[in-house]
Amino acid sequence: MADLITVEDPDDPRLRDYTGLTDVELRRKREPAEGLFIAEGEKVIRRAKDAGYEMRSMLLSAKWVDVMRDVIDELPAPVYAVSPELAERVTGYHVHRGALASMQRKPLPTATDLLQAARRVVVMESVNDHTNIGAIFRSAAALGMDAVLLSPDCADPLYRRSVKVSMGAVFSVPYARLDTWPKGLESVREAGFSLLALTPDEKAKTLDEAAPHKMDRVALMLGAEGDGLSTQALVAADEWVRIPMAHGVDSLNVGAAAAVAFYAVATGRPEL
Repeated sequence: MADLITVEDPDDPRLRDYTGLTDVELRRKREPAEGLFIAEGEKVIRRAKDAGYEMRSMLLSAKWVDVMRDVIDELPAPVYAVSPELAERVTGYHVHRGALASMQRKPLPTATDLLQAARRVVVMESVNDHTNIGAIFRSAAALGMDAVLLSPDCADPLYRRSVKVSMGAVFSVPYARLDTWPKGLESVREAGFSLLALTPDEKAKTLDEAAPHKMDRVALMLGAEGDGLSTQALVAADEWVRIPMAHGVDSLNVGAAAAVAFYAVATGRPEL
């Protein structure tokens, strides 16, 4: 059973995992280095626990203690009960959901290991917006993608904002980082995947024309918001694919485009 500890000092060193959560640069460096990430809200905390992540501690406002009682009773990690005002002083923002947990990261699998059992893979290049990362993971989980591969410069899927936007879907879709880019794509092709680059370029085939749902193994490549895939990534692809647009719209937000494309590459969908 976890210890329930009332804390009244925002400088208490036991709350160090939760300090400065709004400082993106600090947290982006600190969390991977210290092997932790922050789960926010009851559902996300429960999903992280159910996915096998070890809890380091919880930070709860008083009204959330009863809501999280079963988790508190089950786990040995300390639970810090604080006022909403103190939580805001520690974290740097008003904790609307009233519940935070510091979780221990797991070692990432290698891309090679992920590819062995996968048939539908997402490959992201330079997607460094945490909201987009979270949205893409949520769509990937909902629409049956098997794994996610990240270029070395993609944002951290376990950053608090990514986890929150994904509603914990980052815990259910396995992911790995490619060590080099775009050279790392060679290992994806060698594993038997067709590399499809999603681009609004008119020279690309529409997703219906390419019929990726009929392909044995597909790796769908997505680029960053605005810039899209780099020239090097487009050259490395086996085929370019696009989502046909109407009413003069030239492109979609990468999160929305990802959801449409994931549906198109899913196996067993009805013919359109």
